[in-house]
Amino acid sequence: MIMRLSAGAAMGLALLSAPALAEPVKGAPDLTHNALYKAAKLPKVACKLNKGTSSASTKKYVTTLVGCLNKAWKPAIKGFAPVKVVFKDADDKESCSTGMDVTGSFSEICATQIRVRLADDWIKAKNDVAVFTSIVRTWGGVVTGQTGIGRAWWALENDASEAVMNEHNRRYYLQIDCFSGVSAKAVGRQVKDWKPVIKVPEFWKNRFQGKTENRRYWLDKGYKAGKPGACTTWTASSSRVA
Repeated sequence: MIMRLSAGAAMGLALLSAPALAEPVKGAPDLTHNALYKAAKLPKVACKLNKGTSSASTKKYVTTLVGCLNKAWKPAIKGFAPVKVVFKDADDKESCSTGMDVTGSFSEICATQIRVRLADDWIKAKNDVAVFTSIVRTWGGVVTGQTGIGRAWWALENDASEAVMNEHNRRYYLQIDCFSGVSAKAVGRQVKDWKPVIKVPEFWKNRFQGKTENRRYWLDKGYKAGKPGACTTWTASSSRVA
């Protein structure tokens, strides 16, 4: 769900009616009571990751990580379909999801694949924080796509107040954060501080990620639990998804 009211339209509605209050989502069982939330803790996967500083080693890193995520999440998702990685040509800067050209490295879901463009910002980096964070965030979209969560989010009302729609979007992206924490735990990632993760930007300007303290909360909640049932952002209080 990405439709928004324009500023003018929102002001017009405010003049005609009292402002709608955002609240936990109701009447959308694929969001609030998804079968995914009953899944057991994800199995720990031995995932040997070594990024290096060459294009070949970085491609191997990404391919290995996605393979580990396939193994980790398969038991949790009914009818799970393994996801493949496709690497874009260096001169192919266009994002399939936004239509924008992106100068640096990025990953995204295109149809049923994870597509990755590698540039020097990931390849030459001495650590793997940016590439790991991007891949596990993108993987969160795989989870929502294969469980009906993404479809149900998209189907939420587009004629609600802007405040309500914005909160719906934050609930979705904070759940993606929480799934990222679950993924990190499953592949054996040691995380002591979420600040470097939160600082890794999206390749598009996402204004629905929520407050830093709430992002940290959901990342940590997913990581500590190690299972998707911890990621119930759709029934959380509005303050926890602000």
